Amino acid sequence: MDRKVKVVQFGTGKMAVYTMRYVYEKGGEVVGAIDVNPDVIGKDIGEIMGQEAKNVKVVSLEDAEEMIKTVKPDIAIVTTMSLIADVKDALMLCAKLGVNAITTCEEAFYPQNSNPAVTKELDEMAKKTGCTITGSGYQDIYWGQLISSIAGSTHKITKIQGSSSYNVEDYGIALAKAHGAGLTLDEFDKQVASVDRISDEERQKVIESGNYLPSYMWNVNGWLCSKLGLTVENQTQKTVPQTYTEDLYSSTLGMTVKKGDATGMSAVVTTTTKEGITLETQCIGKVYSKEDYDKNEWTIYGEPNTTIVVSRPSTVELTCASVVNRIPDVINSVPGYVTTEKFGELQYRTKPLNEYVR
Repeated sequence: MDRKVKVVQFGTGKMAVYTMRYVYEKGGEVVGAIDVNPDVIGKDIGEIMGQEAKNVKVVSLEDAEEMIKTVKPDIAIVTTMSLIADVKDALMLCAKLGVNAITTCEEAFYPQNSNPAVTKELDEMAKKTGCTITGSGYQDIYWGQLISSIAGSTHKITKIQGSSSYNVEDYGIALAKAHGAGLTLDEFDKQVASVDRISDEERQKVIESGNYLPSYMWNVNGWLCSKLGLTVENQTQKTVPQTYTEDLYSSTLGMTVKKGDATGMSAVVTTTTKEGITLETQCIGKVYSKEDYDKNEWTIYGEPNTTIVVSRPSTVELTCASVVNRIPDVINSVPGYVTTEKFGELQYRTKPLNEYVR
């Protein structure tokens, strides 16, 4: 491409400050921005980024379609919500207008195994208009490509086990409550754990209805199986309370979580495959004690056993860099909803983004 890659930004919060800056620093340009927050609508994106004015004003969601038609972007970056149903309207607008889109939505990483109906709608519209829709972010490397690369150096695999931990204090009260933080163990069992105590048939009906609430690893396991050529036979999810031996104060909840009560939860996803390889992965979200820190730990069992640990990752920055580095892959892709294991390896972009666009 003999010009700069043109990007529209959906959502102008914490993540967008990084994605927009990274776009500029990788030789692209942000030509439009959209938000629902009246406090930022009308602001120049330069002010949001803490930089000089860029002569690009944030518009409301109601004005998004007209703006996109005017600026004709190559791609949209959507950094808003975590469930595919919640970003569907933004992605569908892009698909309808024939604009490529990439989102940090965690479920969008591999949504066909948790919300096949929405995925199919987006796929059909994107194919009709000739654009590509996908999800990427931190998991693209640290729960995906890194693990498949280790698998590539392994002679025989019997099991893949992984865990990722994060502090619910960093993500707001809605997420903290969704993780059961502050509940007694009895309350946790009734309000949180009971949701996943259903049969495979019941779970499949919920998935087909579009109302399933997958943990982050539910979609990661699907991505890994696709990447490694594994055939899923069964996949289950259960939630387990996390506790601590002392009282912990949560500034997000505005309360002290009593010793022995739930500080959060671990969502454990187990996948069995026709090839005999089992995946057991978990996300641990809780109110941290002074000893806790973010960590990813993955072990591939077989010949040989290999364990890799990533301590204190800068999740926000790594997520945003992964998304921006994926931009050429999305633009170069075949149309449809295409998950990133189909794109090939995520690469560092040394040159301006447009030089990687065919």
